[in-house]
Amino acid sequence: MANGQTLVSAPPISFDQRDRDWYIDKVVQALVFLGGISAIVFIIGIFVFVTAQGFGFLLNDFSFSEFFLSQWWEPTDEDEPTYGILALMAGTASVTGLAMLVAIPFSLGASIYIAEFATGRKREFLKVLVELLAAIPSVVWGFIGLSIMNPLIIELFDVPVGLNVLNAGIILGLMAAPIMTSIAEDALKAVPDRYREAAEALGATRWQVIYKTVLPAAKNGLLGAVLLGVGRGFGETMAVLMATGHAINIPHSVFDSVRALTATIAAELGETAVGDPHYQALFTIGIFLFLVTFLINLCADLVVRGVRNQ
Repeated sequence: MANGQTLVSAPPISFDQRDRDWYIDKVVQALVFLGGISAIVFIIGIFVFVTAQGFGFLLNDFSFSEFFLSQWWEPTDEDEPTYGILALMAGTASVTGLAMLVAIPFSLGASIYIAEFATGRKREFLKVLVELLAAIPSVVWGFIGLSIMNPLIIELFDVPVGLNVLNAGIILGLMAAPIMTSIAEDALKAVPDRYREAAEALGATRWQVIYKTVLPAAKNGLLGAVLLGVGRGFGETMAVLMATGHAINIPHSVFDSVRALTATIAAELGETAVGDPHYQALFTIGIFLFLVTFLINLCADLVVRGVRNQ
C-alpha cells in the first residue's frame, strides 16, 4: 500500500519473449543496413559494368590528346576512325550553362514566393503544380522544343534552324526548374521562424528579412538545389537529343546546333556491334560522364561542409 493505493507489479518478461525481441531487433538492423548500402552497391555495380565495357578501348585505341582535344567524332570512318569528344563536351557545357541561367532565377523566385508569400490553398496548389511539372517526361519536353520552340526561334530571331543551344537551354532550364524549386522551397521552410521574428523585431522589412536573414540561413539547401539542377542538365538525354539539332559543332553563339555527350550515346549505341571499338568508345564516354558527375557531387559536398563550418 502507498497512499491508499495498491502497487501492481508488471508481469515478468519470459526468456522466450526476450529472445524473440532480440532476434527481431537484429533482423530490423540488418534490413536497415542493407537498405542503406544498397545505393552504394548499385552505383559501384554500374561503374564496374560501364568500365568493363569500355576497358578495351582504354587499353587499345584510347589517346588522351585525341579523345579530349580533338573535335572530330568519326568512329564509323573505315579508313581512319577518330574519337574526339571536344565538340561534344562544348555542346554539353553550353546547353547546361544556358539552362542554369534560365532555371536559377525562375526556381529561386518561385521558391521564395511559395515559402514566404503564398499561404493556405494557394501555397498547396502551387506546390502540387510544381511537382506535376517535374513529372513531365523528358521526351515530351523534347517534342515541345522540336515542334513549338523550333519554329518560334526561327520566326523571332530570323535564323535558318531553331534546333540549337538556345532551344535546348530553354527546354532544359524549364525541366530543371521544378525540382530545383521544390528543394529550394524546402530549404527556405527549414529556416526557423525565430530568425524571421528577430529580424522583424529589429525593424527589417519583408524583403530585408528574406535577403538578409532567410537566404543566408538556407544557403546550404539552395546550393544543393542548384547543383542538383546542374546534374539534371548534364545528364539529360532525350530532350537534348531532340532540341539541339544533334550536329557535331563547337558553338560560337546560342543559335548554333550542337551535340551532347549523352545524346551521342543514346543515338549511336543501338547501331554498334558489341565489342566493337565504336561500342567501347561510347562506354568510355559513359565513364567520363560518371566521373564528372561524381566530381560535381564531391565538390558540392565539400562546399556545403565548408559553409556549415563557417
